[in-house]
This record gives sequence, C-alpha cells and structure tokens, in this order.
Amino acid sequence: MTKILDNYQGTQDDALKIPIFAGISRRMFLKMTGAATLGIGLAPLSAFALQNRGSGLSSIKSSASGHGKAERITLLHTSDFHGQINVHDEFFWENGSAVFKKRGGFAHLKTMISELRKQNPNTLLLDGGDCFQGSGITALTKGRAMIPLMNDLNYDLVLPGNWEVVYGKKRLIKDFEGYTARKLCTNMFHSESGRLIFPPYSTFQLGSVKIGFIGYNDPLTPIRQSPDYSKGIKFTEPEENIASYIKLLREQEHCQLVFVMSHMGLAQQLNLASQPYTAGVDYILGGDTHERIREPLQGQYSKVTEPGAFASFVGKLDLVIEAGKIKEEVYTLLEVDPEKYPEDEKMKQLIAQVRKPYEKKLNRVIGQTSVTLMRYFVLETPMDNLITDGLIWKLNPDIAVSNGFRFCPPLYVPPGGRTDITLDYLYSMIPVDSQILMAEATGKQIWNWLEGELEHVFAKDPTQRLGGWLMRFQGMRIRFTIGEESGKRLQEVIVKGEKMDFAKVYTIASCEREGDPDGLLCRIAGVKNRHRVGLHMYAIMEEYLHTHSPVYPKLEGRAVATDASASLLTQVSGVNYQFR
Repeated sequence: MTKILDNYQGTQDDALKIPIFAGISRRMFLKMTGAATLGIGLAPLSAFALQNRGSGLSSIKSSASGHGKAERITLLHTSDFHGQINVHDEFFWENGSAVFKKRGGFAHLKTMISELRKQNPNTLLLDGGDCFQGSGITALTKGRAMIPLMNDLNYDLVLPGNWEVVYGKKRLIKDFEGYTARKLCTNMFHSESGRLIFPPYSTFQLGSVKIGFIGYNDPLTPIRQSPDYSKGIKFTEPEENIASYIKLLREQEHCQLVFVMSHMGLAQQLNLASQPYTAGVDYILGGDTHERIREPLQGQYSKVTEPGAFASFVGKLDLVIEAGKIKEEVYTLLEVDPEKYPEDEKMKQLIAQVRKPYEKKLNRVIGQTSVTLMRYFVLETPMDNLITDGLIWKLNPDIAVSNGFRFCPPLYVPPGGRTDITLDYLYSMIPVDSQILMAEATGKQIWNWLEGELEHVFAKDPTQRLGGWLMRFQGMRIRFTIGEESGKRLQEVIVKGEKMDFAKVYTIASCEREGDPDGLLCRIAGVKNRHRVGLHMYAIMEEYLHTHSPVYPKLEGRAVATDASASLLTQVSGVNYQFR
C-alpha cells in the first residue's frame, strides 16, 4: 500500500467509474482495497456468546439466529485522538455540573479493543481522523510518533481529519503511508493534477455480508485553518460525488451495507444524513466536533454517530444482518476507563519508546493553575481566557484573539489545590507555535467580523459552520442572540468598558495564520498596519505562567448569549442530544 497514496491516478470525474491506479489493474486495486475475497470468517450468530465487561451490551439476539440465517458484525469507531496517548483528566456534565474522571490512555485502549475483538472476531476497527496533531509528542515528531501506536492497535481503516494537514501535504501523505491500515478519503485531491490523494472507497467481505465505506474530510478545512497547511490539496463537497459512490458500492460492488466515515462535525453530518443524495447510506460515522453520541441520531436517510475524543471513548456498533438487511442494531458509547482495563504491556513499552527522546522536555513544569483548565463550553472557557490573558499582558493591544480550538483534555485542580502545567500540556492547549501578529481595525470592521464568526458557529445552514466553537478573546465583551438571522445577532460590543465606536481604530493581537494575505488577521478583513511582533505564542505563555503562577482564569462573561447559557456544550439544536 505504500505507493498507492502517491500513484493514485483517478481524477475527480473518472474515479466514479472504474478506479485504476497507475500501473495497477482494477483486479489488483480491488485486492488492495479489500473488495476482492477478503474473508474475516464471520461466524453465525448462534455461535456467538458476548462477554459483558464494560461493553454496555449483555446480548443481542435474533429470531433467525437459531436457524443460522443471521450474522453479526461489530464496528469499533474512534476519532479525534489529537495525540493524547496517556491517561488524562476528562470532563463530564452530570446533573448540571462539571465532573472530572481519569479516562483514555493508549495502553488501556489496547486492552479494551483486544477484549472487544475477542467477543466478536468479526470486528472492524475504524478511525475518523485528527490523530497525529494536538500534543507535545505529535508536534515534536510531526505525527510520526503515532504511527507505531496506531499500527499496534491494528486498525482496519483510517480517514484523515482537518488537522492532519497541519504539517503540509507531503508529511500528511508520508505519515499515512506508515499506517498498516487501509486509507480512505473521497474528497481530497492533488490541486495540480486533480488526482485523488487516497483511495475513494473500501469494501470488506464479512462472511456472507459485504460492506462498503466512503469517507469525507471537512471541505471547509482551508478556511478553518491556516491556508498554507492545505497548500496543494483541493477539497470537494460530498454532494459532488457521494451519490455516485453509493451507487457504485450498491450496484457494482454489491454491498449490502454502506457506511460514510466523516470528519465534518455533527451539524454537517446531520445535514448530510437528510439529503436525498445520501439515500442508500446506513450510518454516518462522524468526527471533528468531539460530540459524544450515546444513541444514534436519525436523519431522513441514515443515522449519525460520533465517538468523543482523546481516546476517552469508543463507539461500538453491533449489527445483526439477515438476508442482506439490518434486523437488529445496538450502539454503545464505551468509556476507556483505566480502572476497568489494565495496561497492555506491549503498548506501554511502545509509548515509552516514542516519548523517551522528548520526556525531559515535555515533563518540564512551566507554571501552575489553581483553577481547572478546560475547553468544552461553546462560548467561553477558562483555558482560552488564560491564553488571551497572556497576549494582553505581553503586548497590551486593545483586543487579543485566539482561535476556538477544540482539542486538549482538561487539567483538573482539586478544591483548594494547585496543579502543575507542563510544556507538554502547553503543546496540547495550543496546536502550533505561531508567530504573533498585530494590526489595526475599525470598530465597524470588528463588528462585521464578529457577526461572521457567529455565523460560522451558529449558521442555520449547517454546511457553513466551521467546527463548532466561538472565537475566544480578551479586551472586549459581546452580547448576542444565537437565534437571530445572519448579520443581526450582535446586540452589544464593549471594549475597555465602553461601547464599541464604529469609527474608532483598535489594535488587535492574534496568532498568524500562514498563507493569509496582508489585509487579513484571524479572518478580520481589511486590517491596517499588519505586522509580526517578533514573538511566538509558546514563549509568551511560558513567560506569563512564570510571572503569574498560580493562574486562576475563570468564566467572566466575555461572550454572552441571550438565548443560551454560559455552559452551552454543543452548537447542535433541534435534535434529541445532550453533550454529557
């Protein structure tokens, strides 16, 4: 599979016909992607006895099982690891309050997955992307540290996420070449040639059941992140080819079940599940927004799941198939609880090996916090208040802005205590050590920018939503109404205690987005005097923490919605779902 990523010759148009690799026949392609004679030896349901150790499921039965007509398959789905390979604090919302528990850790995850595979040998393990970015070890190795760990978990199929492009196209391809799992993405193309970067679909033959997968990365990736990250990559919307691939899988490949692996966020995935061109998809296995779906959400044409983040959870889908149809289905969101699943020794050693060259650097304590740092609320978080406080302190602009980053597990502080902040945790809080820019913008420009950012988060058209969380800032306070129309949400902006003056010029500090034109700062258009200040984000935060520890950032009402609480945990509304 090593050269498939570089040599795939299908264009956006001809990939919908008979996919052909350079110098590789269709028969060989089918063999490589699993469409030809891949048997995992699915046993009849009557031969299956499910163990019950944290599986959330004691049994799944079918009226056909006694006659040997029904078969059972299991899909295990993870997403958004963001390089978090050790046990960490995890946030839960219980009875209206935040609760923190130890979860995750790849050594514990390995034990859990091994046990689940033993329960049903006819199991596929899938990952939905954003794997090799978001922690110290991944930043220092440009994702390479994750490769042996993912291979030891023995994934069957992997999809790139929006943050997989952070190190550039060449590194994206090289890192994915290292995976032993099959690779999949139906909407990422080489800009210069129009060729697909990854195989556009994959099929698995499980006993008498043939299933097919197509996969979509977020087409808004070049807008969400620094444009240079995606240089050389063209993203297309699912509507451009999804119907053709569903037809290909159903009619040419004769798949009884079709799944979409998606890294587009829950809002976009729910929208996709209700579009006519998605008819024929059984499930959309989603990612990106780190939502924790505990019961599949039903769209008009398919169901949607999403399995949380940071190796804290695994989505487990059990399907009973009879005569090519789903007769019974049970979905469970399983928690990777270190107390339930002991460490796998091989994985433990692999983690130690990849961390050893960087251990001393990553474990260096750079400060302390007396407040739990977390990043799950949509509107404002203590973690991002800390970052923007640091920018204000060092540079003294009128306004400091930080992206609404989604990754980074919490850092829990017990009541009355303090917790060390390591350099490793700083890497988790801030994705890249960007240079800091300052620029000038009028109050009117900032107002228009804020309306645009609110639209990115709360757009009534889900395809226009970027990720899910609001931009973070210090130096101003805003009040708005989520339910209003685009461009009419803002009600008030206060800067340094005074209402924003549309004609006044304000100074703004923000991280550089590589590839943005000179007149753009953090998506604020038409700024003046845009310049680098000669400092990087990590140095500023280290200095701030050294000077101010223990820090105690709290929620201050910097962003207030008139129709939502400060503890808003998801941008998705109108469905039977709560983040918890």
